[in-house]
Amino acid sequence: MKILLTGVTGYIAKRLLPVLIENKHQVVCCVRDTNRFFYNKDFEPYITVIEVDFLKKETLTNIPKDIDVAFYLIHSMSTEHGDFENMEKVCANNFKAIISDTTARQVIYLGGISNSDHLSKHLKSRQNVASILAMGSYALTTLKAGIIVGSGSGSFEIIRDLVEKLPVMVTPKWLKTKCQPIAIRNVIEFLIGVIGKPETYDKSFDIAGPDILTYKEMLLYYARIRGLKRRILIVPVMTPKLSSYWLYFVTSTSYPLARNLVNSMKVEVIAQPNNLRELLAIELLDYDTAIRLAFEKIEQNNVLSSWKDAQTSAILNSGMSTLLEVPVFGCFRDIRTAKLKKPEVALARIWAIGGQTGWYYGNWLWKIRGFMDQLAGGVGMRRGRKSTIDLYAGDALDFWRVLVADKEAKRLLLYAEMKLPGEAWLEFKINEQDQLIQTATFRPLGISGRLYWYSVLPFHGFIFRGMIQRIANPDKI
Repeated sequence: MKILLTGVTGYIAKRLLPVLIENKHQVVCCVRDTNRFFYNKDFEPYITVIEVDFLKKETLTNIPKDIDVAFYLIHSMSTEHGDFENMEKVCANNFKAIISDTTARQVIYLGGISNSDHLSKHLKSRQNVASILAMGSYALTTLKAGIIVGSGSGSFEIIRDLVEKLPVMVTPKWLKTKCQPIAIRNVIEFLIGVIGKPETYDKSFDIAGPDILTYKEMLLYYARIRGLKRRILIVPVMTPKLSSYWLYFVTSTSYPLARNLVNSMKVEVIAQPNNLRELLAIELLDYDTAIRLAFEKIEQNNVLSSWKDAQTSAILNSGMSTLLEVPVFGCFRDIRTAKLKKPEVALARIWAIGGQTGWYYGNWLWKIRGFMDQLAGGVGMRRGRKSTIDLYAGDALDFWRVLVADKEAKRLLLYAEMKLPGEAWLEFKINEQDQLIQTATFRPLGISGRLYWYSVLPFHGFIFRGMIQRIANPDKI
């Protein structure tokens, strides 16, 4: 079949794509920015990549007419700017209109379980999207999931952050809320299973795992699996705003996402029974198994997608291509070079930078800078990195975004996503003479930008010097 896949840089679609290809489908991948989409070269015979932004009607003409099935996997809850409800409404209407003008027989939509009488803003928006999509000329299959557990998933990473970092947790009362988590493997099985199944046309199904747990139980079960002793105290006085800040400062979420998550976590997410699991012969994984499988992927450095990489900051809205050409005029630059005795070792260290490895010199200063960024509402250093050994364009890397990760050209280019009075790039490149060139570029915004650069200049002096020395000469550490 010819399948249109939206949200391709998102968490779910990145997991779904290789399975679609494994099943020999031809996949048309819709991305807002091709520079953010990395894929295995073995996929090339099976995929076509097109640039489409469903908020912009003029880009929709890139969608081919001869498709059989379309996946709607677009989500705007974590957006930092604008009204995500309105954005989701516009996207859904534009998608419905353009797909109705194709040969698509089926649209598959992944939404959220919404069986409570009092829904959060996020769940209401998901429900509205389903209603809009149902008005198209195709058959709509709606799958509704709650908490999705898998390596790199938002829910898993938040649980991981809380339990790994806090021996004692003073928590809001919504930790008593019940939910029904589902393993990412089962989600993908359901999405694949309903393709072309007439029994699922124009129907909605809740999909969930076998366990009904409170959020507190989910945290404690995770702690038991990890061999950690944790204590959780629930207090009734923590307001939604305080709860949002609690999640924001302890976990890797942005504040807008934390706020929306808190509102959703106050709502019970329990699936209504249906026969879809039996129809598709899917064996549901329990919560414990889902956690253990997630850690297997992490330990093997085989995390296919991360919700952190899927988050888009306002600075990337115009596309990564506008940032690839590092400016020179009107900029401050710190350029350092080092002769390499073992260029392959230096390259491996460059590709391992950040995350748990750190920045090789003055890590405590990097952490202070990250904390200051967090206080200002930025991403801070909490995002880490998806893999300890691999980097790809579009990956989040602490408070940077990877723009170029070309091992053959021996070049890594990062763009700063922290709060700054200007723009910043950090580049590592090994030339043909086995010389490492490390360049930090800052384009200031007004007087405040210039004052910022001069205020941090003394720290840059020894941080950047120490970093290149430890990358170039690891034997001397």
